[in-house]
Amino acid sequence: MQKLFTLFFCFGIFCKSFSQTPKSSLFTAIALVNDCFDAQSLQNKSIKIGSRVGNIITLRSPTDQSELLKNHPGIVYVKKASKISPNLARVTSDLRADSVYKQHGLMQGYSGKDVIIGITDWGFDYTHPMFYDTSLEHTRILAAWDQFKTSGPHPDGYSYGTEYSGEAELFTAEKDTFNIYQYATHGSHVAGIAGGSGAGTEHRGVAFEANFLFVTFLVDEAAVLDAFAWMKKQATFYNKPLVINMSWGLYHLGTLDGTSLLSQAIDQYSEQGVVFITSGGNNGDEMFHIKNVFNTDTMRSHVEFYSYRSHAEMWGQSISMWGKPGSTFSSSFEVYDNTKTLVAESPSFSTLGTENYTESFILVGTDTVFYNIKTVESFSLNQRPHMRLRVKNTNTQLHVVLKSFANSGTVHFWNLVELNNDVGNWGLPFTAWKPGWVGGDNLYGIGEPACTKSAISVAAHSSEFKAPNGNIVGGQIASFSSIGPTLDGRLKPDISAPGVNVASSVSSFTSRGFTLLENASFKGKDYPFSRFSGTSMSSPATAGVAALMLQANPRLSAKEIKEILINTARTDNRTNTIPDTGSHTWGWGKVNAYQAVLEAESMRQPVSESFLVFPNPTQSTLYYMGADGKTYDADIYARTGQKMANGQIGKSTAFDLSKYSPGLYFIRIKDSETRVFSFIINP
Repeated sequence: MQKLFTLFFCFGIFCKSFSQTPKSSLFTAIALVNDCFDAQSLQNKSIKIGSRVGNIITLRSPTDQSELLKNHPGIVYVKKASKISPNLARVTSDLRADSVYKQHGLMQGYSGKDVIIGITDWGFDYTHPMFYDTSLEHTRILAAWDQFKTSGPHPDGYSYGTEYSGEAELFTAEKDTFNIYQYATHGSHVAGIAGGSGAGTEHRGVAFEANFLFVTFLVDEAAVLDAFAWMKKQATFYNKPLVINMSWGLYHLGTLDGTSLLSQAIDQYSEQGVVFITSGGNNGDEMFHIKNVFNTDTMRSHVEFYSYRSHAEMWGQSISMWGKPGSTFSSSFEVYDNTKTLVAESPSFSTLGTENYTESFILVGTDTVFYNIKTVESFSLNQRPHMRLRVKNTNTQLHVVLKSFANSGTVHFWNLVELNNDVGNWGLPFTAWKPGWVGGDNLYGIGEPACTKSAISVAAHSSEFKAPNGNIVGGQIASFSSIGPTLDGRLKPDISAPGVNVASSVSSFTSRGFTLLENASFKGKDYPFSRFSGTSMSSPATAGVAALMLQANPRLSAKEIKEILINTARTDNRTNTIPDTGSHTWGWGKVNAYQAVLEAESMRQPVSESFLVFPNPTQSTLYYMGADGKTYDADIYARTGQKMANGQIGKSTAFDLSKYSPGLYFIRIKDSETRVFSFIINP
């Protein structure tokens, strides 16, 4: 079970007990609309519109409105919302964040102050001292939205969940809905890594003075888009930059190529300044994927199953299949006994034709294998043929074999464990059970929303540290860290951060699902800490670094944050040399908080256009010109942080750079607001 424990903590789903999410007949959907869309016409039909970003909207109704919405004028595409599954000191040292706190070569030290980190997850302890300010007097949680809790009050503009605003409401509530997946602590752990105060321990998070927004989100796409919209509205109200962490994901949630509506919405929010950080996935050590090139032939592969007999609350295996645009393929499954003798076979299903759905079962003696399958010739968002086969086999004496045929084209297959509420995110192997059959690999392991183009997808490595003998140990990529590329061949993950045995806060309202590391006593109550592993841990560490960067330069766009993190990533003897095109294991390397913040600070623009530093790049002389006629103190720094010169500048000042080596430099001009200009000396 240790493997499952590790895997589930990647994405916010909690292992071993897997209690069922409360069932509801509520219909939720997301849709793509055009300029002719009339929102009022839907509201007249008891369909409530939730959030909207660009031309993507969320909808909710007491009953299934699929057919009405498909034929509604102004709706280009609509889909029922799919289900979604959710020692710090060494981490900050590995990230090189300690140099940021100590102000090495920077205008000031940074701690995430005046930046908001939004956490979409489960298992929040609103009272944990990790979420207080460093004086432990006031909470840094600005607001929380528990989408599961029905008692209200709902957030403005939404018809579900309960919103808590302000310290009094948060402390009265104490926690979010208990035991969604019984291990109701994942959100507290993730938030502590991103921005925990330390609570008097050594386990201080990366951006320890940032503010928080927490959303305990319903397990569907519409709800998570509503969560993003709510967080953005809150950030706008407080006039603070927003970083959203997503330590969760799925493979059968979307298209795996960045074209899903969830991915498109994230891209649009990114254009509006929201920074999204997501866990890369925890399937690096699972041979759960097949890429097969067909040439009028048949492929067979044995499907490994989870032990559903001992965990009846688990549903079964989900085989997700995506083909090449313009091609088609067919699939079925065979049932074998322990002697590898074929005993039953399902019908064959093809992607050729309109969208189809079949639900049935196969009897083998007194045993039953349940299945359902959905096929589509050309998925509307990416024009790929698609098939999803869900098989439930509770008899461990029977074996399921995937069988596929195509005249030509490449088809990708993923073998995924699925919970009874359509949620699941970790893989099990495909194996070559007989000669000539096909086994799996661990490639193409990037799911949703990690495959989103604008999102920063994070791999996990172990923190490096000095052993008692003086040797530097650690720093290797985690065995579980998912490997790219995306389905459409893009490089993912983007970057790597520590995610192995990371110590952080856990909820004080559960004792299940973790091994106690230590307690922090606060206001007469013990608050626990524990260690978890997964890209769920490396993602918030990176979110904390993004918060440091935004404190240094609040004007940075989401695109610039991503570019800076990639361009300043470090390599070492663990990563080895990473090509200019990146690595499907490491991305572009390990997060380097110090260099990233230094770069962010250097990109700060002057408040007034009356300030000018030119020419840039230069070779020997740099000129400063200011229209106000005032005199200012100024310092010139090398990129390493070394002060090269200091003095005073007036309306027009020239700097002799002839003795300086080529490279990147910074000039810091000190006034009521410190301004930093970067310049380059060419050879």
